[in-house]
Amino acid sequence: MSGSNVWSRNREKMRLFSELFAQCAEEAAVYGRCVSATTTNREELKKDLCAKEFQALKICFTKAAKKRAK
Repeated sequence: MSGSNVWSRNREKMRLFSELFAQCAEEAAVYGRCVSATTTNREELKKDLCAKEFQALKICFTKAAKKRAK
């Protein structure tokens, strides 16, 4: 496996992530607000506290990626 090939693939994934993130800005904001609200006063984020919000963001990313692939 070539080192430069690894970097090219990672660069492409990061570019794709920013495109998908832009398409899911509202879902990302909702998830971010949930995480922020549940970790006030430096508390640890507990598993599944923001599961519903994360699932909505995940679905949005999946739909956006499928649209891009067409």
